[in-house]
Amino acid sequence: MKTNRLEAFSDGVIAIIITIMVLNLKVPHGTSVVALAPVLPVFLNYALSFVYIGIYWNNHHHLLHATRQVSSAMMWANLHLLFWLSLIPFVTGWMGENHFAAVPTALYGGVLLMAAIAYFILQWSIILDQGSDSLLAGALGRDIKGKFSMLGYAAAIALAFFNHWFADGLYILIARCVAGTGPAHCTGA
Repeated sequence: MKTNRLEAFSDGVIAIIITIMVLNLKVPHGTSVVALAPVLPVFLNYALSFVYIGIYWNNHHHLLHATRQVSSAMMWANLHLLFWLSLIPFVTGWMGENHFAAVPTALYGGVLLMAAIAYFILQWSIILDQGSDSLLAGALGRDIKGKFSMLGYAAAIALAFFNHWFADGLYILIARCVAGTGPAHCTGA
């Protein structure tokens, strides 16, 4: 199978995920700026999750453009990734509604960690199919960003039980680094 069918399916699922997240935003009661205060945690968490979904969408696009054809193993690995991404609206809403409490913040990190692992599995299913000399294998190199993100999510999960602000800050730092907008030390450069 060509990669365009898998990419189109994945794009559709990701679009639905973003739609579900935005539909979970509640309209504030009142017309003053003060009325926005109760919904601010939910909105901030939505913004962070939107960035994460955007990072996955962008990276997935480039991943499939470095792939010649799709195998059955790749399709299952892709579904595995989409499963974890589809849970992001749930944990986003739960974390925001509960003002970044420990358990929702840790579960948010758990879903991000599982999505990162699923993306890693998808990458390696492509490399196993197409060889260590494939375009993707060359582009990945040592994949410092992927390893950093998984370690960072694990640390943030633990931090959530001590101080959710540190965990939330780590989620933001990981997003900056993985998106390529963070400091050079995040990318291993």
